[in-house]
Order: sequence, then structure tokens, then C-alpha cells
Amino acid sequence: MVFDTTTTLSAAEVFARAKRFFAERVPHSAAFPEREGPGYLVLRGQGGEEVALAVYPKGGATHVRGSTLLFDQAVERFLSTLPSGERVA
Repeated sequence: MVFDTTTTLSAAEVFARAKRFFAERVPHSAAFPEREGPGYLVLRGQGGEEVALAVYPKGGATHVRGSTLLFDQAVERFLSTLPSGERVA
């Protein structure tokens, strides 16, 4: 499943939060960094399952896309913890 959101955080801040979240806040199905670059982070967890996160600038905010097969609820919950990138007029 694929999930999307926008946030005011930088890519580095999103990835730092993701590493903490998936290591500490999801103890029954933790996932840990396997590969990363400036715009992506791949975490590997239970049974070899993968969580892939990608970020890119979009309209003055940071767009975050998360993809997984097993960690749907955890990815959706993680994205909900990020400060919104939506601008309120």
C-alpha cells in the first residue's frame, strides 16, 4: 500500500523521526534502516518486510510517500505524527 502526506519538516528530519518511530514505537514489528540516500530511506523489519519512504520538495513543503506490504498501519500512523505541510490561509 502507498501513503502520502506533506510536512514542514526537512527530508533529514523526516528520516530521523522514521528511524526512531519504527525502532521504538512499533516494538512488535520494528524495522531498522537498510539503505538510505538524500531522498529515500528503506527500513527492513519482521520477516524481511520492507518499508520504503521517499521525500521531495513540493510547493514550499516536503512531500512524503511511504510504501509497504505488511506495515500499513504503522506507516499510516507514522505519517500522521508529522507536522502538516498544508498552508492555512
